[in-house]
Amino acid sequence: MSRTVTVGLDGSQESRAAAEWAAREARLRGLPLRLVHVWAPVAPAAEAPLLGAETHQHWTERIPGETAEGLRLRHPAVEVVAEQRVGSPGEVLTAMADEAELVVLGSRGLSGVGGFLMGSVGLTVVAHAQHPVVLVRAGEQAADEHEQDPAGVPSAATPYRPVVLGVDITAPDDTVFAFAFEEAARRGTAVRAVHAWTTPPYHVYGLAVDPAFDQEVAQQETAALSETLRPWREKYPSVPVVEDCGAGNASVRLVDAAHEASLVVVGRRTRPARLGTHIGPVTHAVLHHATAPVAVVPHE
Repeated sequence: MSRTVTVGLDGSQESRAAAEWAAREARLRGLPLRLVHVWAPVAPAAEAPLLGAETHQHWTERIPGETAEGLRLRHPAVEVVAEQRVGSPGEVLTAMADEAELVVLGSRGLSGVGGFLMGSVGLTVVAHAQHPVVLVRAGEQAADEHEQDPAGVPSAATPYRPVVLGVDITAPDDTVFAFAFEEAARRGTAVRAVHAWTTPPYHVYGLAVDPAFDQEVAQQETAALSETLRPWREKYPSVPVVEDCGAGNASVRLVDAAHEASLVVVGRRTRPARLGTHIGPVTHAVLHHATAPVAVVPHE
């Protein structure tokens, strides 16, 4: 099956939240939703005392079947199919990510603070998939993606919050920009383009802070961001663009922006490092701490 929104399902609260988000995304895209439950086989001797036949059937048949039935009732416009696979969840879902238009995974919310707790499966898929992967926190609700109503109450009937886009003006990639602007266009909302730069470490050289120099750098960075966004404004004239440009840590600015976002979009370079594929420090931080769903878009 090609051109689907595929979601990894294991029966957990986070995977159920991911399935609901994926169903809403499938409706926006006009695509089928593919639920995939991966069963990791274990040796019979190790399995026997822990997993009876009834429990095995529940995990491999009832959970995906019941989840699919519920999604069909709540999202009647979406075609929902459920599949079972056997193997390593990380490897199977990575392979399926290369077949799908988009893969959605769940991730536990961090206790006490907003954000994700990434597991090994999520890290594997994000680091190796050749197509975009979206991470959704446990407890994510449709209303969380929308502005509050006039009474200050969360509502899925209000306009979508902006799509936040992490921008690296030194190496902007069309794949990442196109994904963010398409998502914003589908939602009828704005793109909030976040760019950060580091101020000179005056203290390292024993120099006095130079406000004039800092202001000049700020003007240059702001102009560069505007120029980077110019062709995308022209290509998507119906999508408002908000420039969020300032000094500081890029991951901190993106995590802050996520509090008022429907989706955060960041990139990941596909060039393998000497010791394997790396996600990158900014993307890694955003994945762990953003309160909104995060889309990781691989690019050259």
